[in-house]
Amino acid sequence: PPSIVMVVYAAATEQSVGKLFMAGVIPGVMLGLVLMIAIYIVARIKKLPALPRASFREWLRAAREAFWGLLLMVIILGGIYTGMFTPTEAAAVAAVYAGFVALFVYKDLTIRECPKVLLESGKLTIMLMFIIANAMLFAHVLTTEQIPQQITAWVVELGLQPWQFLLVVNIVLLIAGAFMEPSAIILILAPILFPIAMQLGIDPIHLGIIMVVNMEIGLITPPVGLNLFVTSAVTGMPLT
Repeated sequence: PPSIVMVVYAAATEQSVGKLFMAGVIPGVMLGLVLMIAIYIVARIKKLPALPRASFREWLRAAREAFWGLLLMVIILGGIYTGMFTPTEAAAVAAVYAGFVALFVYKDLTIRECPKVLLESGKLTIMLMFIIANAMLFAHVLTTEQIPQQITAWVVELGLQPWQFLLVVNIVLLIAGAFMEPSAIILILAPILFPIAMQLGIDPIHLGIIMVVNMEIGLITPPVGLNLFVTSAVTGMPLT
């Protein structure tokens, strides 16, 4: 947390955003620790060059510089859990705060650049909204034709155990995540998978976290891997 994909899942299945955020903390920490261990082992085996160990003063300076960015998470989660604003309002507050920090604290954005940033944001929003609108139209057709109910009845007849169903869900999501945008996948598949999970007695928050984690794996999996493009742009490393 805060996770856009969790908000999309909550909207698609009418679940609590706050509960999803809380449920995502432990998986998030676990993923972070596993990645840290994997990077450490690979760096040791390949004898990758390391920067000199940071002094306590350097650590404090880095922490002070990162404070304003890290405060964003505190504002979003604190605001939601104290009831100061809803998740939707939290997005607006976060945007205003991020703009203020970028303009007046870190100063990596100028007033003159703001119209260009707003235009780029608008283009990205339009693209995502177009994907989401079509996905919701597809979900509406599924509901009208009662396809989820038919699939649910078919799966129940097969006598699948909850863990077997979740295993199939993981495989489907991993494959789909490597090719499609996460929000679209959730809006298309959640109306199909959610009724089956409820019929099998699977907790809706548990299902949501499984879907979100799979989407994150998809974001770093070729051939699409949107986060690979982001990392490539930030680090200057080739995509390959």
